[in-house]
Amino acid sequence: MSEPLMLVIATRNAGKSAEIKDLLKDFPIEVRDLNDFGPIPEPAEDGETFEENAYKKASFTAKVLGIPALADDSGLEVEALDGRPGVHSARFAGPNATDEENNAKLLEELKGASNRKARFTCVISIAVPAGFALTYEGTCEGIILEEPRGSGGFGYDPLFFYPPAGKTFAEMTREEKSRVSHRGKALRELRAEFDKVIVWLRQRLEEERRMLGLGDHEH
Repeated sequence: MSEPLMLVIATRNAGKSAEIKDLLKDFPIEVRDLNDFGPIPEPAEDGETFEENAYKKASFTAKVLGIPALADDSGLEVEALDGRPGVHSARFAGPNATDEENNAKLLEELKGASNRKARFTCVISIAVPAGFALTYEGTCEGIILEEPRGSGGFGYDPLFFYPPAGKTFAEMTREEKSRVSHRGKALRELRAEFDKVIVWLRQRLEEERRMLGLGDHEH
C-alpha cells in the first residue's frame, strides 16, 4: 500500500485553513497548515499578478518543508480604481494594515464614486518541492457598499455586496459564502479534479525521489 500523501496549506489563517481542509476531507490525503510546523521564512510576495504570488508561496513552502504545498493569492479588484488594490489588497493601507484600516482606505478612495463595481479573484497554486505546479482560478462579481455590513468573514467582506444573495460576504454563513465566493469557486474546481491532482502529485514526487536516487529499490 502506498504511503499517505501529505499536503500543506501555506497559511496560518485558521479560517482559510478550515475552509480548505473541509473541502478536501473525503480524499486520501493528510492536510496540514503552517501552524503544524515551526517558524519558516516568509516568501517574498512581490509578484505583479495573483498567479505569480500564489506560485511563489506554494513553491517556496514546498521547497522549505520538502512536501507538496497549496497556496492561494486573492484580492479585490475595483473597477473605478483601475483594478486596485489587486495584489496589494492585504496591505492596501500599509504593510501591517488591519482589515478595518484597509476597508477605511477603500471607502476613502471611492468617496463620491458612482461606479462601485468590484470583483474578488482567487488563484490557487499547488506545487511540489521541485517547482512544478498546477493552477486554479475563481472570481466573484459584486459592489462596494458605502459602509460595512455584517460581522462574519474577513478582509473586505463587510463592504463586498453580492447582489444575487442581497447580502455582503460578512452577512453570509461560511457555507453560503463558499458557494459563491472566488475562493469557493477555485476550490470547487480543484476538488472536482482532486483525484487527478493526487495522481499528479504522486508521479511528481516519485520523479523527484528517482532524481535524488531514493527509488523504491533502495532501502
